[in-house]
Order: sequence, then structure tokens, then C-alpha cells
Amino acid sequence: MHRYPGPGMFRAEEHRVSVLGEFGGLGLPLEGHTWLNRDNWGYRTYKTPEELLANYERLIKQLPPLIGEGLAAAVYTQTTDVEVEVNGLLTYDRAVAKMPVERLAELHRRLYLPPPKKTVLVPRRKRTRKRGVS
Repeated sequence: MHRYPGPGMFRAEEHRVSVLGEFGGLGLPLEGHTWLNRDNWGYRTYKTPEELLANYERLIKQLPPLIGEGLAAAVYTQTTDVEVEVNGLLTYDRAVAKMPVERLAELHRRLYLPPPKKTVLVPRRKRTRKRGVS
């Protein structure tokens, strides 16, 4: 699945994993570090590194419950800015990390912890095909 900003997932199946192939796309153009000086874009664009970090944290904190439901992988868009897209964790010239690397490492480490337990109050019923009467 690709979902911007996301995250999301397809329901996991017995013989098929669910992978979030692209999500995020949170943009922050930094003057002097873009391919173009104007008309850059992100799926969501922010004005400050603090805004970017707060929204990135919000996305990453939504992943553990999905992992508990069977999400096998998630790929953030994108590692670095590319041409007019300013969705990267690093700027186009790779000179600036847009968010504190230590904070990102802390957030990402949590993804390797056991997912939260899910309490099911009412189990899902299997759908049965209704037969028509003729």
C-alpha cells in the first residue's frame, strides 16, 4: 500500500504480508538547500523543523498498533529531498538533517519493541454467503 501521509495497511492474510511501501511525505524546504528556490512541495509541508518533528512523531507512533495487526514493513518517503520534492529527512544536498538524529533513532527503536496488546471485546464473525431462494 502507498498512503500519504498515512500510515495504513491492507489486512494481513495467511499467505500474504501487508507492507506499507510508501508513507509520510512530510515536507520542509530549507533555504539554500533545495534544488529550486521556489515551487517545492511535499504531501504535507511545514514551516519549521519543530512542526515537522511533531508531525513525524505522530506518524511513527501510529505504526506499533499496525505492527500488532500484522504490518510487516513500512517505508518512509523519503530519505532525502529530490529535485522539487522536499519530503526528505535530509536536504537535497545532504548537508542538513531536518530533525534531530538522536530523536529519530529513539522513535525508530520503539518500532522494534513488542506491539501493544489488542483486546478484542467482540470477535469478528466470518461472513457467510447467503443463498437466494428461487
